[in-house]
Amino acid sequence: MTTTAFDGAAAIVTGGAGGLGAATVRRLHREGLGVVIADLAEDQGKALAAELGPRAQYVRTDVTDEDSVTSALDTAGSLGVLRYAVVAHGGFGVAQRVVQRDGSPADFTAFTKTIDLYLNGTFNVLRLAAARIATAQPLDGGERGALVLTASIAGYEGQIGQAAYSAAKAGVIGLTLVSARDLSSVGVRVNTIAPGTMKTPIMESVGEEAIAQFAASVPFPKRLGAPDEFADAATFLLSNGYVNGEVLRLDGAQRFQPK
Repeated sequence: MTTTAFDGAAAIVTGGAGGLGAATVRRLHREGLGVVIADLAEDQGKALAAELGPRAQYVRTDVTDEDSVTSALDTAGSLGVLRYAVVAHGGFGVAQRVVQRDGSPADFTAFTKTIDLYLNGTFNVLRLAAARIATAQPLDGGERGALVLTASIAGYEGQIGQAAYSAAKAGVIGLTLVSARDLSSVGVRVNTIAPGTMKTPIMESVGEEAIAQFAASVPFPKRLGAPDEFADAATFLLSNGYVNGEVLRLDGAQRFQPK
């Protein structure tokens, strides 16, 4: 399978209004795909859709809500044959130890909300998008389409205070191979990207001094990853028909230390 399979096809990108998702939307649109920008950030999403033109549509989407995701998938189907999905939504972060310094236990509600967004929301999009993609006519070789999920290297090396986020992202890593196996019978591939420290707008807001400290922990190249590099990786995983069930670390050989 090559990028010619993108012809006449459509994709949905969750978290598509900013950061890694917006870079992916732009790249897939440039490749000729119709793209749905599925996000809660309405102003940013509408602005990106207006910038790209009619083959890009914004749909306000809550990844944890079935009806909301279904509406985004319906719109994607109006832009072409839905074959591709990139699950790249972000949101909030919770920093708390399992037992806090004052001896109190971690807040359980904060933990479950994090799991709901990053893991349950990912699975919700995965199951609904895959069911739609599975109805497409097969391409040469029998493939109907592909999905890319987003984990994090924190799913392997969670830092102090990252129990909720690390557990959620480890869950996404765990979903990858089993989903690829589950969907093999319908010709749908699933891969995951596990980014390290990426230079998203949120990360840029911490200031150059903090960014330099983060970059110092990356063996090579000694910088944060660029959203366009995530988009390149996502496009590769969507377009290469023999990559399936894999988790790609996108981290410059970075390994998170305890803190």
